[in-house]
Amino acid sequence: MSTTQNFRSGKRTFTSKRRPTNKRNSRSSSIDVKKLVNIGRPLEEANYKSNHTFSDFPMHELLLKNIEKLGYTQPTEIQEKTFLPISELKNVIGIASTGTGKTASFLMPIINGLLKGEDDFQTMILVPTRELALQVEQEFIKLSRGMSLYITSLIGGSNIRDNIKNLRRFNHIIVGTPGRVTDLVKRGNIKLAQVSVLVLDEFDRMLDMGFSKDVEFLTSGMVNIDQTLLFSATIDPKQKMLIQKIMTNPVEVKVSSGNIAADHITQEVVRVSREQKLSKLIDLINDVTFEKVIVFAETKINVSKIAQNLKRSGVAVDEIHGDKTQGYRQNALRNFKSGRTQVLVATDVAARGLDISNVTHVINYEIPRDYETYIHRIGRTGRAGKTGMAFTFVG
Repeated sequence: MSTTQNFRSGKRTFTSKRRPTNKRNSRSSSIDVKKLVNIGRPLEEANYKSNHTFSDFPMHELLLKNIEKLGYTQPTEIQEKTFLPISELKNVIGIASTGTGKTASFLMPIINGLLKGEDDFQTMILVPTRELALQVEQEFIKLSRGMSLYITSLIGGSNIRDNIKNLRRFNHIIVGTPGRVTDLVKRGNIKLAQVSVLVLDEFDRMLDMGFSKDVEFLTSGMVNIDQTLLFSATIDPKQKMLIQKIMTNPVEVKVSSGNIAADHITQEVVRVSREQKLSKLIDLINDVTFEKVIVFAETKINVSKIAQNLKRSGVAVDEIHGDKTQGYRQNALRNFKSGRTQVLVATDVAARGLDISNVTHVINYEIPRDYETYIHRIGRTGRAGKTGMAFTFVG
């Protein structure tokens, strides 16, 4: 099949400008630890190699130029298989393992539509964590450089007066956490009728009990929606009715099974008593191969205790959880990304969406509540086709 046949041009049309004229309940883990040992195929069999480059896409030259400047030449599987359906204004459910470029897979066709369309339109992207909102914002800024396209992020912990100020201009993209977005809608600073495209990133979490009420409130006010896009690494079959309420006739693009972990992450269960967990953790971290490590625990108190104990042992460590200010969390992430700290201890606020390169190891100091969370946790390593290792402590 020729390139032209594979990537026929899709035209985005707009009838009018749409611009102005949580906490989960405590519960025990449901994970069968026997499933956590060396799941998947060898890396060379798992990698997807596209036969196309981004230049084969019906893409505006400005966007293509920015993509090339970022060093990207070939699309990932999720990017290749969702570009046309999104460009053609179809509703899309995209399921792909973590680290496969899901954020760019919806941002690229949206930016392309803005460049090629006759009218501006507004997209709202809802995400479960502050860090993911900021990451989406940064990705959009890189892809849209020099295009006079605007984005604003709306997250808890940021100054709401600054949010309101930024909303006075027309933003092509609004990205935020449901609580802060809902607050600003109720204050009258966001007009949901102006939203043309809705994206739920990490949608399995967005439709969970902690966010579903806000999401339902927000979607009920989006009366001029042209398109809804749902992206995640996992899908919960129990959410089928909720999905049907917010979108019709979606195109499903599944490039991973949606219920297994990334194939190229080696997983090991470590049998260790509660009393020996800390010393075992320190032994692992002291291995020279553990260059950049994320340690997950279930509660904010436990995260702080682990971080304090590691610090006393001479480990360069920081922590992230919901009680930390946004400024602290951003600074901790910067230090971890740059290598100033070797270990980041975190609750599941760091389990989804964070794109931190070269994380060598993930350690589940405590078993997560469910298998989906496990998949997202270990997906912080082994990103962009690299190998990774995940250890889960079991008593």
